[in-house]
Amino acid sequence: MNDQDNRWIAAMPIVFVLIWSTGFVVAKLGMPHAAPMTFLSWRYALSALCFVAWAWLSGVRMPRDRAQWAHLAVTGIFMHAGYLGGVWAAVKAGMGAGLSALIVGLQPVLTGIFLSYTGSKVSPKQWLGLALGLVGLLLVVSNKLLVVGEVTWFTLSLAVMALLSITTGTLYQKRFVKPCDVRAASSVQLLAAFAVTAPLAWLEQAPMVWVHDLVVAMLWSVLALTLGASSLLYMLIQRGAATAVTSLIYLVPPCAAVLAWLMFDEALTAVTVFGLAVTVLGVAMVRPGSIQK
Repeated sequence: MNDQDNRWIAAMPIVFVLIWSTGFVVAKLGMPHAAPMTFLSWRYALSALCFVAWAWLSGVRMPRDRAQWAHLAVTGIFMHAGYLGGVWAAVKAGMGAGLSALIVGLQPVLTGIFLSYTGSKVSPKQWLGLALGLVGLLLVVSNKLLVVGEVTWFTLSLAVMALLSITTGTLYQKRFVKPCDVRAASSVQLLAAFAVTAPLAWLEQAPMVWVHDLVVAMLWSVLALTLGASSLLYMLIQRGAATAVTSLIYLVPPCAAVLAWLMFDEALTAVTVFGLAVTVLGVAMVRPGSIQK
């Protein structure tokens, strides 16, 4: 492995967080013009076509093992259909982006708790880092947590479903999915996500209104978020310890807050900046360590 490869591997977490954070912008642009499951069905279908074409042009073979197909399909259902479907549906139903980000941001803690009960070791320094990251996340979204009427049993259930889905999918992939080319793996995952989401989209009544903002949101979702960030997340999970990888999720809401300030002139308070610093410190404490099996 040459120096260029090493630099790319070192940069992968940063690139992942920066791209994944733009999901807030996509939701802001696309949500007013499409129902959530309909938008996501289009996203999964177009993304799957891109990955299949990319794999075919590159000469990448699809998995031949039926068990591998099944494991990839399970991760696709959890990490795409369950996670994104839950978040988008919760926001569409009235839950604020700040609260949904906070609930989904519990993933690193949930992952650490699960691993501690299954024999994997999370060091005291990593636990402290997880706690700091959670405190920082709470500070970042604190100004968005008091919106009246955004929390119902329905929206809370959707957000918790998203949290459990992304956590389960991450742990399942790390445990059961064998090393596989990301193009082939993503093709299977997205086809499975589409198969689950498309019937739900058929039940939605709101039409897709293909205005400029929706087209931009769809293109960015397919090319950057799915082909880019989702591929990076797959590779990071394959390469790293689960707690260290999922701790990166803490950095998404702070980065999204900065993007919202730059693009939509949303307030960026001193508390938000302090929360960002605390979050970065927490993630830095988790990332260097590894979980010992």
